[in-house]
Amino acid sequence: MFAQSAALARVKPSATMAADAKARELKAAGKDVIALGAGEPDFDTPDNINQAAIKAIRDGKTKYTNVDGIPELKAAICAKFERENGLKYQPSQVNVSPGGKPVIYNALVATLNPGDEVVIPRPYWVSYPDMVLLAGGAPRFVPASAETGFKIQPADLEAAITSKTRWLILNSPSNPSGAAYTKAELRGLADVLLRHPQVWILTDDMYEHLVFGDFEFWTIAQVESALYERTLTMNGVSKAYAMTGWRIGYAAGPEPLIKAMAKVMSQTTSNPSSISQWAAVEALNGPQDFIKPNARLFEGRRDLVVSMLNQANGMRCPTPEGAFYVYPSVAGLIGKTAPSGKPIGSDEDFAVELLESEGVSVVFGAAFGLSPFFRISYATSNANLEDACTRIQRFCGQVR
Repeated sequence: MFAQSAALARVKPSATMAADAKARELKAAGKDVIALGAGEPDFDTPDNINQAAIKAIRDGKTKYTNVDGIPELKAAICAKFERENGLKYQPSQVNVSPGGKPVIYNALVATLNPGDEVVIPRPYWVSYPDMVLLAGGAPRFVPASAETGFKIQPADLEAAITSKTRWLILNSPSNPSGAAYTKAELRGLADVLLRHPQVWILTDDMYEHLVFGDFEFWTIAQVESALYERTLTMNGVSKAYAMTGWRIGYAAGPEPLIKAMAKVMSQTTSNPSSISQWAAVEALNGPQDFIKPNARLFEGRRDLVVSMLNQANGMRCPTPEGAFYVYPSVAGLIGKTAPSGKPIGSDEDFAVELLESEGVSVVFGAAFGLSPFFRISYATSNANLEDACTRIQRFCGQVR
């Protein structure tokens, strides 16, 4: 008889993947569904990157590579960090993994012991707490409210840190809220972290290039050089380069940590795809001129969605600084009755009823640790977004 491990029993399946799978299932059954659950750019991978992958195949670069990345890609990553973030790393300080998730998970597995705590701002990306649990640690949440722009405050971080705290995970711009920390806001958090030398920082910068208006991106090791030796700065090619399926994430940090992460990989995934690595070399070293125009397209979509959702009955949608998500409140709908006649007792009820009634798939806020909200990914066409938001307005207008 099958029995899952105690470690696996502590975690939940990814709610975002579950929402996307449900939308695909309904579409396959012939239902008219607009899926706004997946965090995936709808642009094609730039052709110069595709051509670099084809060339790698034709050149026979299809063998095993160094477990945590080819030298050419590590050099490109070092150049990227210096060029864009003012951070100097050696190739021995760089890890390349098959996606951003493995970077984070390998760092946690390599460092956590039972009882070690990881501070996670809430709302959080759905995978952070469960990766901590799988690695044997204990998540410790710091709530961030809509009133603070979904960003934690220094006093709240200070209160969350204990003698058992090993890591802070900091995601900016954020999934699910799109919130991004200014240099001054990171300065305030850095001042707290300087008082707690046992705490390491894992900064998830995956949405670095998707910031809007005159917002300027900063990462915490750039703001406070004294934190450089205990910061793992994580990024990847998935979002900015529309390469989600290529599965390349990377990070730079202290060499002992990087070596420990490679040790984990040597007994689990081994190297990322050789072809994907050569494509990522071209992504980082090649033309970057499409990134800002793509970000402007996302900014226009953000403005469309925020405007339309704020016209929906009982809904309030803040304007985020980056990424491609909004995180609206449905507090005005809780306790009321959906068009189906069923009660809306939670944001999960709202998401279920919206899908059943209007065919719009979103992810409920409880999955991200903060209710009553829900997440929309606006990484789809303006036509889809207008249609989806019109359906949401109609649904909210029929709630009683």
